[in-house]
Amino acid sequence: MNLWSQSAAFPVLSTLALVPLLAAVVILRVSTAVVAWRVGVAAALLNMALSVYLLMVFDTGLFVIQLAEQWQFAGVSYSVGVDGANILFIPLTALLTVLALMYTAITRHATDKVFIACLLGYECVLMGAFTALNVLQFWLWCVLELLPVIVLTLCAGTGQHRQSTLRYVLQYWVSGLLMTLCGFLLLAFGLIDSEHSLSFDWLTLKQNSSYLNDETLIFILLFYGFAIRMPLFPFHGWLPVLAEHGTVASAFIFLVGLKLGVYAVIRFILPMIPGVAEQWAHFVVILGLLSVFYGALLALMQINIRRLLAFAVISHTGMLIIGVFCFNDFGLEGTLLLSIAYGLATAGLFFSTGLIYERTRTAYLPRLGGVFDTNAPLAFLFLISALTTMVMPGTPGFDAAHLLIEGVIEEDGWWIAIGILLGNVMAAAFLLWAFQRIFFATLKRKVWPSHSQYHSVKKEHLIAATVCAVLICTGFYTTPWLKFIDQEAAAMHQQYPVHGTQPSHPVFAPDDDPAKKIISPRHD
Repeated sequence: MNLWSQSAAFPVLSTLALVPLLAAVVILRVSTAVVAWRVGVAAALLNMALSVYLLMVFDTGLFVIQLAEQWQFAGVSYSVGVDGANILFIPLTALLTVLALMYTAITRHATDKVFIACLLGYECVLMGAFTALNVLQFWLWCVLELLPVIVLTLCAGTGQHRQSTLRYVLQYWVSGLLMTLCGFLLLAFGLIDSEHSLSFDWLTLKQNSSYLNDETLIFILLFYGFAIRMPLFPFHGWLPVLAEHGTVASAFIFLVGLKLGVYAVIRFILPMIPGVAEQWAHFVVILGLLSVFYGALLALMQINIRRLLAFAVISHTGMLIIGVFCFNDFGLEGTLLLSIAYGLATAGLFFSTGLIYERTRTAYLPRLGGVFDTNAPLAFLFLISALTTMVMPGTPGFDAAHLLIEGVIEEDGWWIAIGILLGNVMAAAFLLWAFQRIFFATLKRKVWPSHSQYHSVKKEHLIAATVCAVLICTGFYTTPWLKFIDQEAAAMHQQYPVHGTQPSHPVFAPDDDPAKKIISPRHD
């Protein structure tokens, strides 16, 4: 059954994964690095255009899977589709791929064809994972994600302990993948009886999940696997190590991949085992609060900017997972929108610090200082991205955090909300401290020349201008983005056994303005 023809002229979701894959194959076969980079940029721009087309044909008034593509061949099922839960992750992935290739052109990886091919391969994996509507298909994409991570770390990492770093990371990832696979297998085989045959299709499993007997075990397995992928305290140990010794140039797309764990909870746990998810909600909220404060405290103690940003991601993940387990439309909307805002803002922070690393060859804060005098655009990029991370007014993080806090207050009360806000104050402290140390402190070490064999100030300024423009524009006008996720969040609220029976917030029609929910939310 192919439903994409109802709203699109071609299978756009499969094309979004095929374009970077084919480009990666071509790049590995071309003779020169210049041609390889141009092929990569052309493929990334094409995917960016396809993602814009996807947003244009997506009907914000529906809360069903749209643009679905389903095929079965030799007993293998292929199923993809989009709804409010994943629609915004696709253009974010496409945009960061374009910016990552621009960044690559002004670094030491400009002539590395394997590196460029791996970036596009990573985009292919993320496009496939975010659109997968078959649990086994989703898991296989997550396994394939290991390939670019391994190659990029070994061949392009900046640390001296790349092999040991990779072994440490794989211990976490492989254990998480095994737990996730076991959870998916229990989910699928648990529904086999006289009326149901074996199926890994997401919609089939969702509709028949009430027949499950091992829901608690399935929840533990899936949540453990996804918690490593987010990462959430105490399953976070691999991220600071990889951030310190891995490649900065691939971190931008990787940051979107981190949100794959939060998305997986929304896609594969809440709809399929909502009753158990409600029972374990308090435990998850406690883990989320611990992650918020632990990440913020450890970030304040770092002198390596990469490790600082890694612990910032851990702190933000705690806030997102609390929003997911609010079990109301406010919390889910805020989590999805804040995931997008954090993904782009943290990428902006890594872009800024990565470009500074290319000039100074150091990521240690005590050795930096006075960068504002030599490159103000990078300072503004860091500042705008930091303000978004601190959910300041005028940034996309503000409206998203407002929605999330509203959902937390409604579900868990003021104490949890105050805890999240205190964690956000700590985030403001370590980000502003890092900003002062990098850009305004007295210079401790001579900065390398601004121009090198690969350096291009024009590309550098273009990256800074693009990220800042997107953050500022979406910050002052979040209504279009809320419309993409509003119907999905409101519909998901109705499926919870306990919370779905309580009075919920009204479902907005397509012509209504979801931003009104921020200005004057309804209190039941």
